[in-house]
Formats: sequence, C-alpha cells, structure tokens
Amino acid sequence: MKFAEHLAAHITPEWRKQYISYEEMKAMLYAAVEQAPSAEVTEQEIINRYYARFDEQFFRVCDKELAKINTFFSEKMAEATRKFNTLNSELQASKEQHGDGLRRKKAFDFIPRINVPARKMQDLKLAFSEFYLSLILLQNYQNLNFTGFRKILKKHDKLLTTDLGSTWREENVDSSNFVTNKDIDKLIGEVEGTFTSELESGDRGKAMKRLRVPPLGEAQSPWTTFKVGLFSGAFIVLLVAVLLSGILDSSQPNVWVAVRLFRGPLLVIIFLFLIGINIYGWRSSGVNHVLIFEIDPRNHLTEQHLIEIAAIFGVIWALSLLGFLYADNLSIPPYSVPLSMVSFMMIFLFNPSRTFHHEARFWLIKKLGRVVVAPFAFVQFADFWLGDQLNTLVFALKDFEYTFCFYTFDNIDWRNAASGDSAQCTDPTRILASVVSCLPAWFRFAQCLRRYKDTREIFPHLANAFKYATTFFVVIFAHLTHNYANQYPSKTANPWTVQMILTELNLATGNSITTVLAPLEVFRRFVWNFFRLENEHINNCGKFRAVRDISVIPIDASDQAQIVKMMDEEDGVVNRKKKKAGGGKMPIPAMSFPMLSEKTGVETSPQHQR
Repeated sequence: MKFAEHLAAHITPEWRKQYISYEEMKAMLYAAVEQAPSAEVTEQEIINRYYARFDEQFFRVCDKELAKINTFFSEKMAEATRKFNTLNSELQASKEQHGDGLRRKKAFDFIPRINVPARKMQDLKLAFSEFYLSLILLQNYQNLNFTGFRKILKKHDKLLTTDLGSTWREENVDSSNFVTNKDIDKLIGEVEGTFTSELESGDRGKAMKRLRVPPLGEAQSPWTTFKVGLFSGAFIVLLVAVLLSGILDSSQPNVWVAVRLFRGPLLVIIFLFLIGINIYGWRSSGVNHVLIFEIDPRNHLTEQHLIEIAAIFGVIWALSLLGFLYADNLSIPPYSVPLSMVSFMMIFLFNPSRTFHHEARFWLIKKLGRVVVAPFAFVQFADFWLGDQLNTLVFALKDFEYTFCFYTFDNIDWRNAASGDSAQCTDPTRILASVVSCLPAWFRFAQCLRRYKDTREIFPHLANAFKYATTFFVVIFAHLTHNYANQYPSKTANPWTVQMILTELNLATGNSITTVLAPLEVFRRFVWNFFRLENEHINNCGKFRAVRDISVIPIDASDQAQIVKMMDEEDGVVNRKKKKAGGGKMPIPAMSFPMLSEKTGVETSPQHQR
C-alpha cells in the first residue's frame, strides 16, 4: 500500500487538517519536475536557479507544516497531561470517599481491591479506557507525521537528484518537539500501570483486554462476509419465489390482512439494511459515527453485521410469507406464521442473555428508553437521531399495533385464512391507533422542548417542536373526521375535514398508498442520515474532538454553593455588570472564555497556555 493510502486510512478524521499535507506536497514535487526547463535547450545555471527557487518555496511549506504539527502535538500533549492528572485526582478522591481504600472481594480472596461502589468503579474504568484511546490516537498522529516527513523528503531527493531533503530532515524534523518528545509513551505506560494496579487489582491481562484499542485499519471478518453473501443470496431467491407465488395464485383471501401483518417487519428489515449502507458510507468518507453516537469503539457493529442481520431477518420474513401462502399444503395454521415471525424478532431484540450482539441490543434498548422519557432526561445526539428514525418508521409501528389488535381482539379461526376479515382493527376511529400515530412525533416534540430548556435557543428547537406538533393536529382532525362522518352528507361538508387526499377522492385505497409511501419514506431517511451525520462530524472536527470526554466527579451541593458565592464576589459576574455600566473595563476571569491558538485554531483555555 502506498503511504498516501496508508495515511488516509489511519488518520483520525477529526484531526484531518492537522496532519502533514502529504498529497499537496507530493503534487508540488511532480509539478516542479514537469515544469522544469529542458536541459537540452536551457543552460545548467538557469536550471539550477529554477530548482533553487523551488526548494526555497518547498522548504517554506515544510517549515509551515512542521510548525503546525509541533503546535498541535504540544497542545494535545498538555491536554492529555492535565486529563491524566484529573483522572488520578478523581480516582484518589473516590478511594478516600469510600473508606480506607481496600477491601476483600471474597473470604478467600487475598488480593487487595479498591473499596469503591460498582457503578463508580465502572465509570472510572470507562473514563480511563477512553483516555487511553485518545493517547493511542495521539501516538499514531506522532508516528504518521514523522513517516510522512521522511517519505516526502526522500521523494524530494529522488526526483530532484539532491540530498537537501535528508539534510533538512536531520536539522529540523529529527530535532523537532513532536519527534523527540517521548512523554506520550511514558503517559501510556503510566495509564496502563494505574489501570492494572488500581482498577483491575494487578491483573494485567484483564486490564489490557479492557484497554485494547481496535486496529485502525481493521479488515472485515471473512466469516461475516461469507454469511452476508449466503443469506443475501437466499433472500433474493426466496423473494422471487414469493413474487411468483403471489402472481400465480391470486385467489388468496384477505390480501390486505396479510399485507398489514407482513409489511411492518419488512420495513424494519429494509431500514436495517439501509443503516448498514449508511455506516459503510460514513466509514468510507471518514465520518466518525462511533464517536458521534458515543458507541464503545472497542465493541460495536460494523456495516457487515447490520447487513447480515437484515439478510437473516429477510430470509425469515420470506419463509414466513411462503408458509402463510402455502399453509393449507403444509397443514399449519396460517395466522400462526406471522405471529411466530414477530415473536422471533421481539425475542431477538429483548433477549437478556449476553449473546447475539448483546452490547448493540442493550445500547439500542437504553437509547429507546431515553427517547421515551425525553422530557425528563438530557437529550444527546443519539437520542434525537433515534427519535427521527422512529418518525420514519411510524407506518411500521402502526402495522405492529394492527398485529397486536388482530391477535388480541379479533376472533381468529387459526386454520382458515378467510376468517381474519374483521373491521374492528381497521376502524379509523380507534383511540389506540391514533395514539400510536402520535407517539414518534410526541417523542421528538418533547425532545425539542427539553433542548430548548437546556440551551434557551428558540431556533431551531422551538421551530422543530412546532413542526412535530403539526402531526398532533393532523391525527386529531383525521380522527374527528371519521368519527363524525355519518352526520354530514359529504366529506367536504364535514367541518373537521382539513385535508383531501387520494383516499378521500376514491382514487386509491389507504393500504395501497401506505405500501408505496412507507418504503419511500425509509429511503428518504436513509439519504437524510448521510447529511445529518456529516454535519455533526464537521462540528466535531471544529473542536478536534476524537474521543468521548468522560468525567466521573459531579458537582455536589457544596461545590454549587461555592460557585454561587464566587459569582457574588468583586471579580464575579454580578460586579462585572456594575463596572461595565460605570464605564470601567470589564475584568475577565482566567477561566471565563476559551482562546484559539494562533497557528492551529485549537480551542484552549487560558489556564492551559503555559
């Protein structure tokens, strides 16, 4: 692999602009060689002057790149040192707060352990593991940039037939701070030692397993690739069989009952497949979705895993539909097939055992819980992103609600497919159906109100809240329209009618329109996901945020009181306003405002600039 490809594959996306501009410098070299005067028609002195001018320009660029890298590396190292000291302080404070610092796990366990509650211990381990990952990224930044300088200067000497590049490297790069500074290696060793001795009771193997950093250029598993191909091929074959069966045997009773029972699971399967394509696109373009969603970088699903799950569910869905169509030939109750399929999907999601991607399933369940309690919990990016996905899957949720109603309230003859023709579950005046239609919009509406409460930003939070609130009006008026339909001679005379759609004009049925529009809405959300994650990634790049910043010490009541007291002192916020009104200069506390480094634009606090 060429170094340019290696660099592109291993850089930290959020620090992209802080790496050596290898491609641009290589392009400069090739352009200089191509535009050089021909030795056949030009005197050697002119050629020498040409290359001398180019070298002056090229090494000026090298100086600029070296200064950029040195400054960024120094600032990140200072930030890492402060973070390590903070984590150590948090660890020691936790030990002092919870007793003498030692306890025994069992009666016959003679290994000393920290006397810290399990939840606190878990937070400390997570904070140290994320910090360790940031150190590995910084070490990778150091090595890649040194290799980049060595490669580009070697290419310079080769193309221009000179040794100025190697001389410049020895005089400037080899003695630069980011090359000679070995504090990063020392800091990595200290973190490993602290984590092993303090948090894992001296078990280095267990500690290093927890601190393990996945390879930055990790290849996909061949076994997973095989399963993706196997189940995808099987799904395509079975889908063709389903289509042929539906075309050749058009005498199936209650077609729309089957459509409503099988449409919801199919929408979920399509959604999972497209999310897999989303992840592939994000990873290929350098969008760090793992950081954006705050997923464990050491253990998460790749695009192949999601496509594999979608393909497996697709095979189960196709087999279930074929089983429903040929239930009489197979001597099985027709309506037991879709119930079994939905039950299998629910068991897979809520399976409590640590199997079948349990970390990803538990993460999803946890985020769904945060979506449900949106007004009462701080809203993170993954929370409102998932709320948007639920709005897209509202048709699937309505189909699942129909399935629940069908198997709960309808009198089903399990062995007769023609029995499921009750209008009870398709009645548009049912309260439960209207509530399910409003739920996704309510989740996002509540999230927007909570974000406004936390940020006090009218736009976009209140604007988005109003947008989602329109769903409530649509559902309420639609419910009232159908509820009072018999009291008016026509739909246009009904005062509750606020929309005229194709179904009202008898140009199409509601089921046929939903069957067409629901997959299109899922595809629209698939396209939207690319733009939304790219925007969030750009925000992270602007802050050079490459890992989660986790702190385990909350502000307690005494700290809060101390902060309020400090605000009322002479140099505090209250008195700043008084001095400003009196015409005096406004004193700025040392920690009030972030500042930007002149060379890199890295946001740092004044107390960080030493």
